[in-house]
Amino acid sequence: MKKLRIGGGAGYSGDRIEPALELAEHGDIDVLMFECLAERTIALAQQVRRKDPTHGYDPLLEARMRAVLPACAARGIRIVTNMGAANPQAAAERTRDIARELGLKLRVAAVTGDDVLDLLQARGHDFTLMDGGAPVASLGARMVSANAYLGARGIVDALARGADVVVTGRVADPALALGPLVHAFGWRMDDWHRLGCGTLAGHLLECAGQITGGYFADPGVKDVPGLARLGFPIGEVGEDGSVLITKVPAAGGIVTEATCKEQLLYEIHDPARYLTPDVVADFSNVRMRTAGEDRVVIEGATGAPRTGQLKVSIGYLDSYIGEGQISYAGPNAVARGRLALDIVRERLALTGVQTTETRFELIGVDALHGAALSRADAEPYEVRVRVAARTESMAEAVRIGNEVETLLTCGPSGGGGATKSAREIIAVASTLIPAELAPHAVHILES
Repeated sequence: MKKLRIGGGAGYSGDRIEPALELAEHGDIDVLMFECLAERTIALAQQVRRKDPTHGYDPLLEARMRAVLPACAARGIRIVTNMGAANPQAAAERTRDIARELGLKLRVAAVTGDDVLDLLQARGHDFTLMDGGAPVASLGARMVSANAYLGARGIVDALARGADVVVTGRVADPALALGPLVHAFGWRMDDWHRLGCGTLAGHLLECAGQITGGYFADPGVKDVPGLARLGFPIGEVGEDGSVLITKVPAAGGIVTEATCKEQLLYEIHDPARYLTPDVVADFSNVRMRTAGEDRVVIEGATGAPRTGQLKVSIGYLDSYIGEGQISYAGPNAVARGRLALDIVRERLALTGVQTTETRFELIGVDALHGAALSRADAEPYEVRVRVAARTESMAEAVRIGNEVETLLTCGPSGGGGATKSAREIIAVASTLIPAELAPHAVHILES
């Protein structure tokens, strides 16, 4: 039976690069996929593109391409990635230029069509926000980006046109694997069972190291060897839709039924109805079995017809957050930290700082779970004060950190390591649009 081996080369924008190169050089793979787009990432990238039309793609695109292009070109490995972010055309052009610099003859494709900001700005009253039901138009001028989750079709078309590297903007994460599978095996786009199986494969690979022991380890409970040299996963998918997950044998990490189960349940909401642009995947009857060391077979996925709608991720200007931190150590550190918090709380009131939400916490005592779970019988030797507040202006946000910083000379004894920051917050909302309103396009470049 014909099989395709896909390497999961990244799970987020800043992920390690060397495991992807290891996959290319030692993984015996056919396709290397890089999934690098969190929801907020593309909104931030849109802001970068507005300042410089030649940018707005993943900041590590150049480093990744320089690292893996030679190995992939030498072995005939195709690369599929959403590192195009807000500017897939510019990302493809930069990839082509890097290939030329490296002396490589490659065909690079940009898949576009996900940017629907103009549509939502023009027809915002026609669509409602998924959280709350208000019209999209209620976001007004605060909207900075709107990107539809496209499916695998654009990737399939690009590969059919001979692309060695396919660079997309926003696509559904599993589509980065499903596209190559549909192309390689000639699956029909209404073969719901196989599309469901391919979506399972893509979902398992999309977070890279999460399925090989990353974000899994818990010493003494779930031990994982070699995390400092964690290997990324390989999905071996059969023409019939069968899926096996493994890794490069010498790489760190593990592939077990437990690591695969955790990734299977990651971000899917209803396992029987995992909604994607290509298929409504059904993972409710998935079964796993170990087929050797670091080899797990996953069976039982299927699918149902797609909904005909696309989710759109909308980035909008929400607020500002100001933050300040300072450390206290030694005897009575907790008491000094609490005094510091009381001082800042009173100072913000005295000086009239306008906030919509505030947090006063001692990292190491109550920062994550609040006062209810802090231990009064085990006072830590050191604590770090953190004050953060949401405001309506940058000027007000800056004042938060300034008040914490003044604790160095105006607060309890022994404070040190003060830091402060203020940043604009891009929030994310979602809506649904008919799929026909976001057609894809493929642009081919030759190096």
